[in-house]
Amino acid sequence: MSEPKRAAPRVALFVTCLVDAMRPRVGFAALALLEAAGCRVEIPRGQTCCGQPALHAGDRDGGAALAKRTIALFEPYDAVVIPSGSCAKTVCVEYPEMFPAGSEWRARAEALAAKTFELLTYLADVRRWRPEGVALRGKATYHDSCAGLRELGVKRQPRALLAGVAGLEVVEMEGAETCCGFGGTFAVEYAAISNAIVTEKTASIDATGAELLLGGDLGCLMNMAGRLHREGSRVRAFHVAEVLAGMGEGPAIGEEE
Repeated sequence: MSEPKRAAPRVALFVTCLVDAMRPRVGFAALALLEAAGCRVEIPRGQTCCGQPALHAGDRDGGAALAKRTIALFEPYDAVVIPSGSCAKTVCVEYPEMFPAGSEWRARAEALAAKTFELLTYLADVRRWRPEGVALRGKATYHDSCAGLRELGVKRQPRALLAGVAGLEVVEMEGAETCCGFGGTFAVEYAAISNAIVTEKTASIDATGAELLLGGDLGCLMNMAGRLHREGSRVRAFHVAEVLAGMGEGPAIGEEE
């Protein structure tokens, strides 16, 4: 007898503020990829900011209030997937740390953290999905965002997925793991330092000869794309999800009408 077919997991897509406000294409791409990976995807109404800006600005009470709202909203799902290592890190690492050990909210935060995943990790490691029939001719380089890399171990997964895109050559830049200078509110509070950091990063990007800059965090990509544009570079920036979903021929970050 054949094994019974497993039910598709009920997955909640946490869109993130930046994607919703600045680059909805990333959200649509993430939705398409999760469905291609065999998931039943829902986008819960009422989702808001994960609370990261409040936390990093020192507003622990405001951050905790947003965390409680998010936990309650996303608890019913089999998995929560986020197209941002930064926001995923907030849910997986910072949420449990907000509440006292042994408290109800600590337990609920830990339960949510255990089933929350950064998008590329979920596709590659949990669903074992690989792109099929996706092509994009060109040379790309990939930036490892700090939160995803250092807190969640996102490194191998995006490169493994991009290896399945026909015609795409991925070249490593020098300092791929070096911060781009964004850091959320850091780029506002320490603008001069942030600008110096991103200038070094764009020099490394241009040195590869790549036409495309790819990454998994929209904030970092917007920061680097803005600097590249100001320097007159022809490098175009995309979220990895867009390329994997076959959207790499459309307008790049910063080129939206």
